[in-house]
Amino acid sequence: MKILLIEDEEELRNTVREYLTREKFIVECAEDYASAMEKVNDYDYDCILLDIMLPGGSGLSVLAHLKRMRKQESVIIISAKDSIEDKVEGLNLGADDYLAKPFHLAELNARVKSLLRRKKAGGDTSIVLGNLTLVPDTRKVTVNGNELNLNRKEFDLLYYFISNPNRLINRMALAESVWGDHIDQADSLDFIYSQVKNLRKKMKAAGTQAEIKAVYGFGYKLAFDMP
Repeated sequence: MKILLIEDEEELRNTVREYLTREKFIVECAEDYASAMEKVNDYDYDCILLDIMLPGGSGLSVLAHLKRMRKQESVIIISAKDSIEDKVEGLNLGADDYLAKPFHLAELNARVKSLLRRKKAGGDTSIVLGNLTLVPDTRKVTVNGNELNLNRKEFDLLYYFISNPNRLINRMALAESVWGDHIDQADSLDFIYSQVKNLRKKMKAAGTQAEIKAVYGFGYKLAFDMP
C-alpha cells in the first residue's frame, strides 16, 4: 500500500515515515503546498495523510483539488488546528478522517488500516479474525454470531490487539494506545494486567479462535491459528 505524507514539520515527517515504513507501507513525502500538488497531480496513492497548515498554501486546497480531480485516495487530515470549523470543512471537502496533533503512532496506524480495509471492502469496516468479528464504527464484537459484551477499555484493547495480530506488544505501547496521555498519571502499569486478564477470560468463555497470550518479561500478543 502506498501512502503520501504531506507534512512540513521535519521531525514529525521523519518519525511517521519511519514508523509506517516498518509497518510495510510505501511512504512518499511532501513538505510544502507546491510539492504536495505536484505529487497528487503526478501519482496515485492508497491513502494521503494531510496537514492543513503548509508553507505556500493550505492543505484544504490540496484536498479540494483532489476531489475536483475525482481521485479515489483515502484522506486523513493530521493537524494541530483542532477547531470545529477546520474539522467540519475538511470532512465536508471529502476527508475520510481527522486526527489532531499530538497523536500516537499506533492510533494513526490503526486508522490508516481501517480506512484501507473499508475501501477494499466497499465501505465495510468489520474486522474478522476466525470466528471473531469486530466492528469499530458500532463498537460491537461477536463470536460465532453471538455478541461479546465488553466494557469500553476491553473493546479498545481488543481493537488494538486485532489490528496487530501475532505481534509482540509491550505493556507501555499497549497502555499508551488505549489510555493515551492519561497514562502519565498512572503510578504503575499493573492495571494493564487486570484489564487484559478480564478480556482474556471473556474471550475464552466465548470460544474465540484468537487468544491473547502473555509473553514473560515483555507484554502480550494476539495469537491466531485456524483450527
